[in-house]
Amino acid sequence: MKSGFKFAALGVVLALGACSKPAEKPAPKTEILFSIVSTENAQSQAAQWGPFLADMEKATGMKVKPFFGANYSAAVEAMRFKQTDMGWFTNQSGLEAVRRSGGEVFARTSKPDNKPDGYQSVIIVPKDSKLTLEGLLKCDKSLNFGIGDAKSTSGTLAPMTYLFAPRGIDPVDCFKTVRSANHEANLFSIGSGVLDAATNNTQSIERLAAKSDPMAQKIVNNIKIIWTSPTIPEDPMIWRADLDPALKAKISKFMFTYGTGTGPEADRQRSVLKVIQTGPFKPANATHLLPVREMEATELLIEAKNKKDAPAIAAAQKMLDDVHAEQKKLTPAG
Repeated sequence: MKSGFKFAALGVVLALGACSKPAEKPAPKTEILFSIVSTENAQSQAAQWGPFLADMEKATGMKVKPFFGANYSAAVEAMRFKQTDMGWFTNQSGLEAVRRSGGEVFARTSKPDNKPDGYQSVIIVPKDSKLTLEGLLKCDKSLNFGIGDAKSTSGTLAPMTYLFAPRGIDPVDCFKTVRSANHEANLFSIGSGVLDAATNNTQSIERLAAKSDPMAQKIVNNIKIIWTSPTIPEDPMIWRADLDPALKAKISKFMFTYGTGTGPEADRQRSVLKVIQTGPFKPANATHLLPVREMEATELLIEAKNKKDAPAIAAAQKMLDDVHAEQKKLTPAG
């Protein structure tokens, strides 16, 4: 009996010893998982992004695999579960990635050809439509309306903040039907007369106009804008905050030098960037998201006031005050 006890005790000790061994270090990463916002179909985006991702592979020495989510939420969730390492987000989906997915703003896009940065949310209608903004806002439930993804800055947040919420309008109660889709789908729905009006943005319209196929040109020529928002900041580039610093340095070196030099190779790189509708990437940080946080808080405040919800008013006002305090710190005195 004693001998059996000793062997049992020894087994426990050995088991505990095995449990106490330090965990093996994870194998070093050999690939970068790069997510891209879903503004068009994945096939089109894969073709547009292919040359840039190939250059990134060559510069970093790592395989770069693209992730094209079905919507903005898919990109946020992919980063949350570490299925992606970095990517191009819209401002609102980027804010969500920072809040929920351990994301960190490290760069932003810029306009090609040294054009002023920023873009606008718009509402578009068929070119031959007699619908005006005043008619749109009658809310007689006679119109079929297209809106963006729930986490789209220009497709949803901006029109809600600057157009609908200030007038106490909920699109669901205003229109006959409300259909959520990406910018490309909404453009084609307006151009083909499927919808009476839809949200979009100036970048998506410019991207479609740059395509050479006849259908794209037909769509662009068959829409008109009846509302334009204030300027929205360029899109953020976000990586997981927990990435290895050495990998972050490697990514940064590539991103911030790509398309910035002189000569034939730099010209080629700028042409690659132009296809994905950006100029050279610029460094950025969390302050880049202050304008979208301001829009978000403003929308919540307006909605709370429309509902006369005192606790919600107080909470939204605090959100807005916090944003303004952060903005004030960034503003040089005098």
